[in-house]
Amino acid sequence: ATIVLSVLGGLGLLAMLVVVYFSAMESSRVATQETWVVVVLASVLALIPLIIVLGAVWWIDRWEPEPPGVLAAAFLWGAGVATVVSLVVSTSASLLVASSTGSPSRAQFFSAVVSAPIGEESTKALGVLIVFLVWRRTFNGPVDGIVYACVVAEGFAFAEDILYFVRSASTIDLLITFVMRGLLSPFAHPTFTACTGLAIGASARMRSSLAWIWMTPLGLVPAIMLHAFWNGVVWGRDDIGQAFILYLIVEVPLFITWIGIVIWLRWSERMTMRARLYDYHRAGWYSPAEITMLTTNSGRSAARRWARGRGPRASDAMKVFLTSSSALAQLRQRAIDGHAEVDFAVRETSLLDAVSSSRRVFTGRIGS
Repeated sequence: ATIVLSVLGGLGLLAMLVVVYFSAMESSRVATQETWVVVVLASVLALIPLIIVLGAVWWIDRWEPEPPGVLAAAFLWGAGVATVVSLVVSTSASLLVASSTGSPSRAQFFSAVVSAPIGEESTKALGVLIVFLVWRRTFNGPVDGIVYACVVAEGFAFAEDILYFVRSASTIDLLITFVMRGLLSPFAHPTFTACTGLAIGASARMRSSLAWIWMTPLGLVPAIMLHAFWNGVVWGRDDIGQAFILYLIVEVPLFITWIGIVIWLRWSERMTMRARLYDYHRAGWYSPAEITMLTTNSGRSAARRWARGRGPRASDAMKVFLTSSSALAQLRQRAIDGHAEVDFAVRETSLLDAVSSSRRVFTGRIGS
């Protein structure tokens, strides 16, 4: 599944870049420039908001990182599949409205406020849903849903940024577009799609294994509405001053709200982890001091620093101890939620063995 999604996404992204390349060749704005230079420059500029968003995603997901292969497949789905499908849908809708009304401006407005939000958020949501259904045992709750949603959405934003930057090839237009998209609103797409990811992730904690069927639309609707609202607010506004004011009025409060939601969800996840590890404490597997260390940022940082001071082997063992303990707590929580897999006992035993063996290494109870 990872290979299939990655190949589909990669081919879609390649097709998108080909379209961008030839559209740049035909554009009079870049007729005097080397087309490939424009595309490469646009791609480099698109990396800046990409790094900003993925850095935030890493911070959210650093305690129990998702599988890199799955994250890559999710990113490529957003950058390739979602982008191509959305481009086809929006272009078709715009042409249909233009031919019906005879007004290009109405067609552009319809595409920005109606067809684009519906098409883009639906295809991005489908990517998150596929990850949930295929890799369900790695999808442990709302935080994971937000992580995957942000990665899919940022893949989409990365490809879309390249397209917009190439279209704005002149120096001043490119600068304005980069400031508006790359610096003022890099979290716009992740914020929209995070609504869907939050809902799908919440369904993972529900008793019913089919909860995603009704939870996904509950997240998709506000994602579409937020996207449509944002596009409606910024549509047709090229003045950087107006864009900045709108950014302060609309995007900043929305972004701050999402920061509060993420912080609360991570705190809730930390409390859940603490409760599950105390289950193992009662069976003699952990001490209270270890649980405090495992469920606080300062404790985990101090543990890694202490282990590094004892050598590479102790440092590696501490990493195994931290990741295995997090995975163990998540595994037990899934069982309590009613989603225990048939290999639950085998995986639990394997994780407990990893916890014990790594503890013996970093405490020096076995030979170095």
